[in-house]
Amino acid sequence: MHDHSGTEISHESSVLSEYIAGTLDRDLPPEVALKTKYHILDTIAAILSGSRLRAGRLAAAYVESIGGKPEATVIGTSFILPVCSAALANGMAGHADETDDSHLAGRFHPGCGIVPAALAIAEQQDRSGRDLLRAVALGYDIGARTTLALGFSRPDTARHSTHSLGPAFGAAAAAAALLRFDPARVRHVLSYSAQQASGIPFWQRDKEHVEKAFDFGGMGARNGVAAATMVAAGFSAVDDPLSGKHNLFTAFGENPTPSRLTEGLGSHFEIMRASIKKWCVGSPIQAVLDATAALIESHNLRAEHIRQVIITMPDDRIHIVDNRTMPDVCVQHLAALALVDGAVTFESCHDRERMNDPTVMTIRKLIELVPSAELTIATPARQAIVEIVTTDGRNLRHHAKAVRGTPENPMNGHEIEAKALDLILPIIGSDRANALIRSVLRLDEITKVIELRQWFTA
Repeated sequence: MHDHSGTEISHESSVLSEYIAGTLDRDLPPEVALKTKYHILDTIAAILSGSRLRAGRLAAAYVESIGGKPEATVIGTSFILPVCSAALANGMAGHADETDDSHLAGRFHPGCGIVPAALAIAEQQDRSGRDLLRAVALGYDIGARTTLALGFSRPDTARHSTHSLGPAFGAAAAAAALLRFDPARVRHVLSYSAQQASGIPFWQRDKEHVEKAFDFGGMGARNGVAAATMVAAGFSAVDDPLSGKHNLFTAFGENPTPSRLTEGLGSHFEIMRASIKKWCVGSPIQAVLDATAALIESHNLRAEHIRQVIITMPDDRIHIVDNRTMPDVCVQHLAALALVDGAVTFESCHDRERMNDPTVMTIRKLIELVPSAELTIATPARQAIVEIVTTDGRNLRHHAKAVRGTPENPMNGHEIEAKALDLILPIIGSDRANALIRSVLRLDEITKVIELRQWFTA
């Protein structure tokens, strides 16, 4: 192994860089390849739908104004721009709302950062669909392992944002793999990634989901691609950013365990622990809507039946969704909306005007939110309990334990495809939407990722 500095490379850096460098030459297990296809499809659907939301529109207009060499698609537009610009815009569109996937253990949204980075480099490098699959699965592995190795405890006490750190390292790893870097250059990519690492959890105060789209998706996608393309351009760097007096763990770690970066590489795939959302709303609200929908269906509930609603949630993340100004991350609004409409749709949960709907507001006033330390430590995580007292005196209760779309209660292929179709059909039409879904589900047969471009453009 070539070492420009003459110092010893740590075990973690050595194993990690060798693994990333060999990504495109390793087969994925069939079940991992299939799940990776589903997450790529879910993310592309989130990007296409998000391209019409404020964060997506602003990002596309921003990168278009900069211009540059045509290398990769800004999805949902006709723009072909430099890879860093495409990754930024697609990452922000991917998290322009709460449609995209999540990884509970890693506490980040992997798809909105990793998939845009991998797509941009795959287009630029003329890679195959199989290469893209392998790089994306790798990105989930490295992104999740990075946040786990840093050892953050509770999300309500962390000083750094896992939602920014995970996508950045996952995107960088995917980009480095697609560029077929040797281990030394992979470590240089990781070094530039560590220098760009950032993220403060004041994104929770964002009122319009614009900075949050950058923090969760666009920043990590852009920075990961920038790190990789800088090294491709000949930039040298520190040979081991994971060890020495000052390193990634001394700068960001809370209770760091560097060995978690490499544990189970090649046998334990983190994408298998990632969730695809049934509901296009904030992750902590998923269980609340599962429980509310179950009560509506089993008891034929309507708004006029409601006297009181008590929602019990984990106390470590309740603040993220408590009385927020954005409809898709406000738990009281979404529970009330479900009870008024009988269901929550993508359109309804993004309709800001419904937050002023007198009927919805009346039900919202009947809702009490209760934090629970017990639910915070419960397994599976992100459980919720919804209790409803009806006007005729019934006391109804549903405890949602395994959220639909999580590994404990996964959506099936038909549900995932139906969700994607619902999101992308209004953007690109029925024929192209169905063709895009078919193409993603046969990615391992596609010789050039650039073939997907015909379905991406508006």
